[in-house]
Amino acid sequence: EVQLVESGGGLVQPGGSLRLSCAASGFPFSSYAMSWVRQAPGKGLEWVSAINIGGGSTYYADSVQGRFTISRDNAKNTLYLQLNSLKTEDTAMYYCAKTGEDVLGSYYMDYWGKGTLVTISS
Repeated sequence: EVQLVESGGGLVQPGGSLRLSCAASGFPFSSYAMSWVRQAPGKGLEWVSAINIGGGSTYYADSVQGRFTISRDNAKNTLYLQLNSLKTEDTAMYYCAKTGEDVLGSYYMDYWGKGTLVTISS
């Protein structure tokens, strides 16, 4: 079965950094785009970033542009998100998600991990 396991979350002070990992299994990782989505406490889901199959194209929400970097290691079936210059508003559960594209060109995320919690606090 498809399995996505996030790790690397924790408590960090504002301005700090963290690197999240997502270990994927149960599907051909290198054949799918991947995304990171987050959910702040009491808030809705917010798409954060996406990366194409080969890792050469990356996309970011305006809220994290310039601070976060998505990457992947297809040989290790692992997705990463480097979080720099962290702000309190980055506090959220971070999920990695397997990403596909439908026939109309719309993107969807059909499998999600359980998430890893990132807390930014002084």
